[in-house]
Amino acid sequence: MKFAVLSLAITTLVAGCARDPRLSSDTVYLGGRRVTVGRSAGEDKRMNFDNVSYWDGNNATGSPRIAIKLHEQKAYFYKGEQLVGISTLSTGREGFGTPSGSFKIQQKDRDHVSSRFGDYVDARTGEVVRKDIDHMKDPMPKGAKYDGAKMPYFMRVSGGVGMHEGFLPGYPASHGCIRMPGFMAEAFFNHVEVGTPVSISP
Repeated sequence: MKFAVLSLAITTLVAGCARDPRLSSDTVYLGGRRVTVGRSAGEDKRMNFDNVSYWDGNNATGSPRIAIKLHEQKAYFYKGEQLVGISTLSTGREGFGTPSGSFKIQQKDRDHVSSRFGDYVDARTGEVVRKDIDHMKDPMPKGAKYDGAKMPYFMRVSGGVGMHEGFLPGYPASHGCIRMPGFMAEAFFNHVEVGTPVSISP
């Protein structure tokens, strides 16, 4: 009888584990969300795990400034001399490098949409016809319309380059912009003003 009970308990445990979302390959853990990237609609990737980013600046005082270190793929937010936040980043990939130098926030736009990069979608159905296009270079298929990439919490730094919420695979992957996790982009956005200094070092 004891053996039967033990066998039933093991069977239940194994069956329960099979349904346990923590063990599913579809589970998305903290710091990531499943997205489709690249030109293949079936190519699933996960955001890189982030155990670095944090924000502790809501009650800090002092003038804000941001220091971005491209070789570290990190941004450091200061109020006065106090470090109040660090964010992981994904900056410009080869051929689309993020510029280095001293800049200032030129514009803030919570719901920014790219005027250059995005998708071509069917004008009637909205289905993606061609993904990850450069609107300045890639010809638009007949019957399609341009759908700009969404860049929430956009903070323009130089030209078309800005900090914003975006996909972080763990390496430089953007067209020059400075991608951040959503909660960090929101925190930075809420604590900078037009004119806030931003230094970007190689």
